[in-house]
Amino acid sequence: MKFEDFKIMATASSAPDHVVTNDELATMMDTSDEWITQRTGIKRRRIATEETTSSMCTDVATQLTAQSDLTAKDIDLIAVATMSPDYLTPSVSAMVQGNIGADHAIAFDIDAACSGFVYGLHLVKQMLIANQQKNAILIGGETLSKLLDWSDRSTAVLFGDGAGGVLIRNTAVDKGSFISEDLRTLGNLGQYLTAGQTGNPSPFATDQQPFSPFFKMNGRRVYSFAVKNVPESINDALKQANLTADEVDCFVLHQANRRIVERIADELAVSMAKFPINIDEYGNTAAASEPILLDQLVKQKIIKRGDVIALSGFGGGLTVGTMIMKY
Repeated sequence: MKFEDFKIMATASSAPDHVVTNDELATMMDTSDEWITQRTGIKRRRIATEETTSSMCTDVATQLTAQSDLTAKDIDLIAVATMSPDYLTPSVSAMVQGNIGADHAIAFDIDAACSGFVYGLHLVKQMLIANQQKNAILIGGETLSKLLDWSDRSTAVLFGDGAGGVLIRNTAVDKGSFISEDLRTLGNLGQYLTAGQTGNPSPFATDQQPFSPFFKMNGRRVYSFAVKNVPESINDALKQANLTADEVDCFVLHQANRRIVERIADELAVSMAKFPINIDEYGNTAAASEPILLDQLVKQKIIKRGDVIALSGFGGGLTVGTMIMKY
């Protein structure tokens, strides 16, 4: 089996109906629309009121099968990238598998934070090869609003909820391919972005650390990490593919901060016209950000069959993942 034998057959996304504006946040904390917009590029975000990570991911999976000639029972593998699952167990992917009736699919979750979707592309490819399977669903889904301290303006203004995903088929057609990838983890920097500390309340623990769900982030260190490591990762993946940045039709980057994306475009010497942005409407949705943006671009026919796409996620871990593909 060749690396090029994998094709994205369909894209889909789902987000809560409830929209929270910067002006609304300004009534809850010491901030303003101007302050948030200038520093992040975010104007609005979707916030779950009754939706869950599993419900949004189930919606995405249902859309994906509806767009194809497949039924849920034709799906061999379901993977969900998330750092905000409904439970530690069952996994979100197992809940999706049960919800859609994909009885023959194996299912697992991936926790690589904002790089999770690209890490998932690599893992799904390897799993399809190892198990000689054909059809997989990969979803990035997050309910980050439940991990926010809504009195902390340094984090509460940044994040939103949503899910996006793709249907991947192991096929020999030549109209689509996974070309190259670059994955990297800088675990020595992981303390600069944390969330969901589980603690240890056991009566036998010598250090009874408390449960602390909220995001904690050193924004300057994460910014420096991103603007250095993401261009390096993209360039390394392009080198493997024997491509230049100018030959990429569209860069689908994790929507963490508009200024970060602008800086990455500058480092690559590529026009921002090739770096679409939706952070203004969705905020940072972690593992969901790239597939939500990808689905929008496909639906709007900005990305077309045959286009060369660079997907890149970066964030908690700290991690970076880049995939070069021909859509």
